[in-house]
Amino acid sequence: MCEECISCPFPIGNGFQRIRRSSDPAGYNRSYCSQLTGSRIVTNRMGEWIVEKNQILKIYGTDYLQMTKRILEESELISLIRDKNCRIGIKPNLVSPSEASWGATTHPEVAAGIIEYLQAHGCTQIVILEGSWVGDVTSEAIRVCGYDRLAEKYGVELIDTQKDSYHTQDCAGLELAICDSAKTIDFMINVPVLKGHCQTKVTCALKNMKGLIPNKEKRHFHAMGLHRPIAHLSIGIPQDFIVVDHICGDLDFEDGGNPVVRNCVMAARDPVLMDAYVCRLLHYQVEEVPYIGLAETLGSGCADVSQAEIRVCGAGKEEMDQELPYATKVVELRDAVEEVESCSACYGYLLPALDQLRDEGLLDQLEEKICIGQGYRGKTGKLGVGQCTSGFAYCIKGCPPTEGQIYEGLKAYLRRQESPDGGDQQPG
Repeated sequence: MCEECISCPFPIGNGFQRIRRSSDPAGYNRSYCSQLTGSRIVTNRMGEWIVEKNQILKIYGTDYLQMTKRILEESELISLIRDKNCRIGIKPNLVSPSEASWGATTHPEVAAGIIEYLQAHGCTQIVILEGSWVGDVTSEAIRVCGYDRLAEKYGVELIDTQKDSYHTQDCAGLELAICDSAKTIDFMINVPVLKGHCQTKVTCALKNMKGLIPNKEKRHFHAMGLHRPIAHLSIGIPQDFIVVDHICGDLDFEDGGNPVVRNCVMAARDPVLMDAYVCRLLHYQVEEVPYIGLAETLGSGCADVSQAEIRVCGAGKEEMDQELPYATKVVELRDAVEEVESCSACYGYLLPALDQLRDEGLLDQLEEKICIGQGYRGKTGKLGVGQCTSGFAYCIKGCPPTEGQIYEGLKAYLRRQESPDGGDQQPG
């Protein structure tokens, strides 16, 4: 047993062991017990001792609200919330103003299922909080995705973190700016969308917390290379429970547009294990997504998928056995791009624009690579996208430029490329 173990009313065989607190900078208390075969013991913010289990629950169907309520009952979520008057945060993915059916944003029915479950169990202080990516306005995403109507219907608070104040916090040795509203939450329920990402390959539980940092920090994340700050953010904003929208995520682009229908909702307690499982579903090795292993090293969870117990609630075994298609679009389109520290929105709008050009047989006509990203600030070159390449001979300006602006700008460039004197002219 651990050196600091003390008496506990729960038998070890049931997966519980009370130990002396050992606080970490995130406000959580973590330790390990060899008697529990390496299970991670944590306390929630109310000081109650629980074991973070290795289960990932899945449910299939088309009634997303009822599916969500059932999987939360199966997960015994309420047993983790020791104070029903605590402030419970629901963090969806509202990356941009696009309806959930496009494969980028969290279905409001899933959020509604969580709220109904919590309210039925007597929880009174519920808040939805989110900030869209740089370049889009959260209030517009809230409106398009129906979260304003959702908040009004259930009488819950709705916070746009793009308008929030923020503070700097030491996140296991890395200073990060975090929205103040995140620190008011006693129990955080993360509700990401399982989807692909043009820079990190996958995005799910860990990366979804980026919506709780200010826009300037989002840009800074890209300057730092994304993976390290995402991992450290898991210490700065710990997650108490994860409900994954695996209904129709886009497996190529985080902004959606190519939804792959799966009609599944998943639940877990370990964000690292959840993301490691997502890698397996999307045909990646965990090592191909460095922030997952980094988060494990920091103590945020387990990245060993072999330790996961996957359980389906009700019918759905046949659906679970069906493999997801391989995401190939991003890999094929990257060859046309030289990317250095680009923000997700800028890069995320570029790739679908290139996909359109490819469909029209125009992409192969580009004679040089497209430069994009903060790493090109103050530099010169031939063809660039975004304000950071404003010093280039031909730049499609914007912070970020939209997918349509990039598409039209590149078509204009190709037309001018055919003219010996027109290739370096700026877009009209």
